[in-house]
Amino acid sequence: MDINCDDTLSVSLHRVFNADLNEHGTVFGGQILKLVDGEASVAAMRVTRTTVVTAAMDHVQFLRPFKLQDSMCMEAYVTGVGRRSLEIFVKVIGEHLMTGERFLGFTCFMTYVIQDPDQRIKYDHVIPQTDEQRAMVAGYETRRLHRKENRQWQKTIVEAITKKKPWLA
Repeated sequence: MDINCDDTLSVSLHRVFNADLNEHGTVFGGQILKLVDGEASVAAMRVTRTTVVTAAMDHVQFLRPFKLQDSMCMEAYVTGVGRRSLEIFVKVIGEHLMTGERFLGFTCFMTYVIQDPDQRIKYDHVIPQTDEQRAMVAGYETRRLHRKENRQWQKTIVEAITKKKPWLA
């Protein structure tokens, strides 16, 4: 069974306020990541219709800063599905509200996994409708293989990380 990218699309707007800003007068990166994770989770649950957890965020690109008097339009849609995991592409388009100028400020791919190990995704493929979606879906298998290889590398890194409290030594 297939699902269209547009059927998974999640869109929201966020107005930039003083509370969002860091010491540089731009939106704090952690704030963007928080908003993006929430947006992508909506797209993920439109496919799974069950609880999902964030497994990975990769290809993160902060392209242009968002400032006071900007809005951030977040769009997220599913670009690939596995048995229990799925990939979502997220972009954030900025708009200078005083001038109307629009710009691409942020992109990333997120991976979510169904929390219940006994549940599976009922779709086999994601069908793109736009040129952008075709480009994002076309790269899914390559990104998936890269994440799989990265998980092996991460195991080595995690084993090397000390759990001792150095300040108590």
